[in-house]
Amino acid sequence: MIDACLRDSYIPSEALRCIQVGLLCLQLHPNDRPNMTYVLAMLTNEIVLAQPKEPGLIIQRVSNERESTTKPSSNNEVTISLIGAR
Repeated sequence: MIDACLRDSYIPSEALRCIQVGLLCLQLHPNDRPNMTYVLAMLTNEIVLAQPKEPGLIIQRVSNERESTTKPSSNNEVTISLIGAR
């Protein structure tokens, strides 16, 4: 998960902390996700991090008559509103 071009220029414990915070932000239920204030606190302080639960984006196998494909799906109950000019 860490780019090879970084080689020895990162601290492994800090990289793992960033990955864990990212996973906490992807939890399935919005109430389980941290707010941005808490994300900043987790990244800058030595707060004990919770274990992530199920991520909100799950890769599911979708079968078709002709072929079987994998597609990402999300169940986050978010709507998108497009605003157009008059």
